[in-house]
Amino acid sequence: MSNESNSIHDFDINLICEYFSAIERQGPGSPDVTKRALSFVDNLNESSHIADIGCGTGGQTMVLAQHAPGQITGIDLFPRFIDLFNQQAAGLKLQHRVKGMVGSMDNLPFQPEELDLIWSEGAIYNIGFERGLNEWKPFLKTGGYIAVSEASWFTGERPGEIEAFWKDAYAQIDTIPNKLHIMQQAGYVPVACFVLPENCWTEHFYVPQIKAREIFLNKHTGVKAAEDFIAGEIHEEQLYHKYKAYYGYVFYIGKKI
Repeated sequence: MSNESNSIHDFDINLICEYFSAIERQGPGSPDVTKRALSFVDNLNESSHIADIGCGTGGQTMVLAQHAPGQITGIDLFPRFIDLFNQQAAGLKLQHRVKGMVGSMDNLPFQPEELDLIWSEGAIYNIGFERGLNEWKPFLKTGGYIAVSEASWFTGERPGEIEAFWKDAYAQIDTIPNKLHIMQQAGYVPVACFVLPENCWTEHFYVPQIKAREIFLNKHTGVKAAEDFIAGEIHEEQLYHKYKAYYGYVFYIGKKI
């Protein structure tokens, strides 16, 4: 999430959290995509333990909880997101088996081989795809699954404008075959991968931001940091519509050997 001169990491984290807490999902995705990815995961039961790492406010986590058995722990760095996560779980009467915790994805609070499934939609980029797959693996049982969505190139070559944008926003973006190779080298059998459909970006991510953006700018009228942040979000959306043939999010599902 950046424009030509500013990365999202340059902005006040409180502004970022305020903005993204107003929408159901903090990245591209949809309930149908969450359920589709889950369909490749076997052997979950009531005693299974699932972790959603970088869970945000829990839009995808609640879908998981409604379609998978077991205990689910959501981990996110930002207390505001976790407060909303736990409120949402309580509202859906899922609080007995869905719990959000403030924590960092590079210092997870789990025991070795405690988890049956690690989930992370649009968040593993914060630590890096390869690093996340390797560092999270010890927490998975042998035969356990990891399911993550990750920005990926659809083509071997692309226009310079979008190449430069992603080099700044997430230098580890790569092609689908290379991502699958990284997963295999990390000690997983790649079970499935699929491209998220366009509506995950439009209907479920960009459209909900229209109203959120209006409210946010009205609240922060004249605040340059807020205005620059929104300008960056708009620029990112414009680039997606212009270059969506070259990149998108891809779900990668692997099984620990």
